[in-house]
Amino acid sequence: MKKGINYWSFAPETTTAAAIALAKDAGFRGLEFCLAETGEVSLESSEQELVDVRQRAEDAGISLPSLASWLVWENNLVSDDPRVRQRARDIVREQIDTAHTLGSETVLVVPGYVGVDFVADSVPVDYLAAYDRAQEAVASFADHARGTGVNIGVENVWNKFLLSPLEMRRFIDEIDDPLVGVYFDIGNALLNGYPQQWIRILGARIFKVHVKDYRRSPGGFDSFVDLLAGDVDFPEVAAALTEIGYSSFCTAEMMPTYRHHTEQMAYNASGAMDRIFPWTD
Repeated sequence: MKKGINYWSFAPETTTAAAIALAKDAGFRGLEFCLAETGEVSLESSEQELVDVRQRAEDAGISLPSLASWLVWENNLVSDDPRVRQRARDIVREQIDTAHTLGSETVLVVPGYVGVDFVADSVPVDYLAAYDRAQEAVASFADHARGTGVNIGVENVWNKFLLSPLEMRRFIDEIDDPLVGVYFDIGNALLNGYPQQWIRILGARIFKVHVKDYRRSPGGFDSFVDLLAGDVDFPEVAAALTEIGYSSFCTAEMMPTYRHHTEQMAYNASGAMDRIFPWTD
């Protein structure tokens, strides 16, 4: 397994160059950028700008294994509004193209949401309609990605949708495409389940892993905490990943909540991951 960190773990407005340098200094082998509306890795980025970011990472010995994005929270992939759905599809297709240019293997895809508590003005969607729309959209992304070397990782998130590992497994298996799998988030699974059970049930369908910790009490968005400070049973999680033969990136996705010296979060996460996953190379 390999140790990575997500760009959101750094202070806002951190440049790509600074993020690459900090990831390397903290002992990470990979960095997951996040496609934004504007900025260095964004919908506005030219191909040459992205090539420059990729080269900068390669020069530092840092891989860019995956690409996330917040934009699909603002544009629900399964919305009742066809214009919103189309906007979300366009964003994910651009995410795939950007990942290809960056040399990333996986795009993290939020499969839309039935409901969400942390996006202003979000509108609930019928569950059955969301399921059908999400499957059709994700299958279309695989078609778009075919031949690029990029695959689609559907993330388990707080979207009131795909709430169990059995349902996620069924969702992936029904699409039945080798380019479609799961981007499994350890911390997210703790809200209503046990991440080690998800891992064992999903098995080889897991393409990438996000590493977070979470406290069930008091709960909510502010209960994501430093690794080893929450309720995740990391020895069991590590054992489950070993059992399924997982060998790709485990990427820390931390909340930059430190009031001072935010960069220390990367070093703390790196040290914790070395204890959690002692075989990480």
